[in-house]
Amino acid sequence: MSFDYGALDAALTAAVGDDQSLIAELRTAFLDSAKRQVDLLHRARCDANWEYAALRLKGLAASFGATHVLDLAEEAVMSAPGEPTVLKKLERAIAAIEDHRD
Repeated sequence: MSFDYGALDAALTAAVGDDQSLIAELRTAFLDSAKRQVDLLHRARCDANWEYAALRLKGLAASFGATHVLDLAEEAVMSAPGEPTVLKKLERAIAAIEDHRD
C-alpha cells in the first residue's frame, strides 16, 4: 500500500513556506493529535464516542492534507465501534507518516 506523503508535505509547505523547523513542529502536532484520536477510538465503548473520535480524526487529516488518513477516518466513521481492521490500518498509516523523512 502506498501513502500520499506529498499531500501532507505540500499542505505544510503551503501553510508556512520553507521554514523546516516550523514544518517539523506542525508535523509533530499532527502526529500527536492523530495518535490521540486513534487512542480514543481504541477506548470508545459506544457509537457516539467512536463517531466523535473518527470525525475529529477526519477533520484533522483534512486540515493537514493527510489524504490517506482522511480516507481511513471516513472508513472508521462507517465502521462499528472497535473495528480492529480499521484501527490497525490507522495505526500503520500514522506510523508510516511518522517514519517518513524528506
